[in-house]
Amino acid sequence: MKKALKEFENFLKQIDLKHYRTRYQPIKIVEMDLPKNIQAIKLLYLVYWENRDFIDFDEFYERYNQGLKEELEGFREKTGMCEVCFYKGLPARIYRTWASLVTQIHAGYVAESVFGKGTVEMSEALDHKGADFQVKYKNSTLNYQIKKQSFSREVRAAKPRSNKLPGDEVNLFYNVPESKIFENPKTNKGDLRKPYSDFINNKQLERYDNGFVVFTKDAFIETKHHIDKLS
Repeated sequence: MKKALKEFENFLKQIDLKHYRTRYQPIKIVEMDLPKNIQAIKLLYLVYWENRDFIDFDEFYERYNQGLKEELEGFREKTGMCEVCFYKGLPARIYRTWASLVTQIHAGYVAESVFGKGTVEMSEALDHKGADFQVKYKNSTLNYQIKKQSFSREVRAAKPRSNKLPGDEVNLFYNVPESKIFENPKTNKGDLRKPYSDFINNKQLERYDNGFVVFTKDAFIETKHHIDKLS
């Protein structure tokens, strides 16, 4: 558990996030809803959670594109979008999903390191039912949903609540100030800007040097201790 978490954290820390943002953030061509058969979610969980294969975005996109070549082309033809536009906009669209999901999957690894081996489940099926991941610990079932607040479009919208999942819903709040706040955290008077001070005082979140914001063990420890006391 701890080894997998450490390896995944090292993977996230070495990603050139600024490069990808510069490359893809301005491109917003493929913005329509994608049908389930060409969404990247299933492959993301397979690669980074089930197989624990920590590859960069370029390699991930190549696997995605090659694995769904016929389905993607069929969707492009159905929408009537020109080939150049579609295949220029698609990587940017998939990147936004990728950037959001890898931080979510990291939270699953952190939860696993707190609650124990085999306690965390993540899948496309759970995702569609409204849970980013599920924890089964002792007699409790916890359906975690990450509530993301950001000015960036590189995060996914919150999932609607579902009555199909047994257990309790637990919200994790992921508040990400704009990158310029970290580059210039003080006002002209020398005071810390409120978004920056709020972030550094939040012990449940940590920001890597490359810009990734991830959850810490503090996001899960209190809940675990509460369940332990009830057992």
